[in-house]
Amino acid sequence: MTWIHPLSPEVEESVEVLGAKAHGLVVLRRLGLPVPPGFVISTEVCRAFLRAGRLPSGFGAQLAAAVADLEAVTRRRLGGAERPLVLSVRSGASVSMPGMMSTVLNLGLTTGATIALADETGDLRFALDSRLRFLTGFASEVLGVGPATLAGVDHAPARQSTSVSTSSRLTQAIHDVERLIVERGGDTVSEDAARQLESAVTAVFSSWNTPRAKAYRELHGIPHDLGTAVTVQLMVFGNRDRHSGTGVAFSRDPSTGEHVPFGEVLFGRQGDDVVSGTSLTGPLSELADREPAMWTRLLSALTRLEEHYRDACYVEFTFEAGELWVLQVRPGRFVGRAAVRVAVDLADAGAIGRDEALLRVSPHHLAQLRTPRIAATGPGAVFTRGLGASPGVAVGRVATTADSAVRLAARGPVVLIRPETSPLDMHGLAAASGVVTARGGPASHAAVVARSLGKPAVVGAAGLTVDPVGGTVRAGGRTLPEGTLVALDGTSGEVVIGEPRVTTSSADPQLHRLLAWADDITADEPTGRTGPERLTAAQTVLRRTGRAATG
Repeated sequence: MTWIHPLSPEVEESVEVLGAKAHGLVVLRRLGLPVPPGFVISTEVCRAFLRAGRLPSGFGAQLAAAVADLEAVTRRRLGGAERPLVLSVRSGASVSMPGMMSTVLNLGLTTGATIALADETGDLRFALDSRLRFLTGFASEVLGVGPATLAGVDHAPARQSTSVSTSSRLTQAIHDVERLIVERGGDTVSEDAARQLESAVTAVFSSWNTPRAKAYRELHGIPHDLGTAVTVQLMVFGNRDRHSGTGVAFSRDPSTGEHVPFGEVLFGRQGDDVVSGTSLTGPLSELADREPAMWTRLLSALTRLEEHYRDACYVEFTFEAGELWVLQVRPGRFVGRAAVRVAVDLADAGAIGRDEALLRVSPHHLAQLRTPRIAATGPGAVFTRGLGASPGVAVGRVATTADSAVRLAARGPVVLIRPETSPLDMHGLAAASGVVTARGGPASHAAVVARSLGKPAVVGAAGLTVDPVGGTVRAGGRTLPEGTLVALDGTSGEVVIGEPRVTTSSADPQLHRLLAWADDITADEPTGRTGPERLTAAQTVLRRTGRAATG
């Protein structure tokens, strides 16, 4: 049986076999867009592993052959003393589960390979920073060393500095992580890069059944028996130099549906710094100012992808030393007002027909259209401000940990306020009515999960300090204990004390046009029926008459 497939334009396996991430990478390759070479380990291997508790017979030989092929393509060697091959190992189920499973980056950076990378690039700081990132990620995702244990290590990358003191600090941080791994994990990280890879693969498979992943699947009605694929690629380094970085981009604004690129960028860093929400990102437009060539290439890629998918798209990208690489693509999956606007705009542009536009919008989206907003507040009512990341208003009692959110939610609505969120907070995010984070941007974990759950979110409230031990939050010289009633506006980014007056925005012209198309299908007068009822009736006619298939 074939367990592993190359990321090649010729691959024809379905998304159920390759997972959504790898399937998207194959599409990117077919479109001629820049994708790091690699291969995908199918979901069938995951299911076999979860059934038997071990990798299937013959898998090891196929993995070795896939690595050998990648070495030949890249002219690098995994764990090599010259031109080392460094890998990214990412999960990817057939249904998107953002941040719920394990990822290991910079894999293959053994002690010797790190020295070789420094020799090849002439940049010891870069090599040591990448080694530190590998050890930290491997310890957390593979060896089970908790984030709290690793938090005491100074992980701050010395951005673009090549001083001896910088290298010394990074070397000390590496030693600190290695010591913690031995103390808490009971073992060292293998110096055999092939063993590292096999361990990372099994860790990704095992993460399918973590409590956070199970909770996410239950919330979204995703079957528990799908399993995840594992995508293995040549590592591209956003932390390489001052012409490197990473980011995420939507081809259209995910809050409004407006046809303008939207996203975040972080210079001199790697992708996990963006999606974790631990770093202060800049708006995507900064890429146009600092790296205009990258901006032009990214816009071209987004245009090409919209033409292919006939939908708004989301991509993750890295640029290394002035070269752009696309690491993930998926349709935007907008909700509410944004979903309506994109469907109508695409129909106006001729990319889709009106029938398909009607079928793309869920009646549930229409219920979210009249977006609540916090009305003007009195002096001192605003506690802090951040970036609105998921529209709507949430009112509830402050909770500073996921566990306290679950506990307090039993007595009424809560607002989860965290420095940033991670997959470990999934149960708290599910219990909360809304979320606020001190760090992160519109593509951070908190923002992505909140939008997927349809819950208001404010991220990047820079003046906010969260003390989960003391159970307090501080901003602007004021301290609030857990249990304090607050409200957040996921559009304006305001967080206010108490329960403010809430207003509701009026419906937009795109909605009126969409519902007029729905009435044309049913040949009914809209009098007395709600928008969702009108849309549902039209969709029923389209499906009954077979027009749903031809859109």
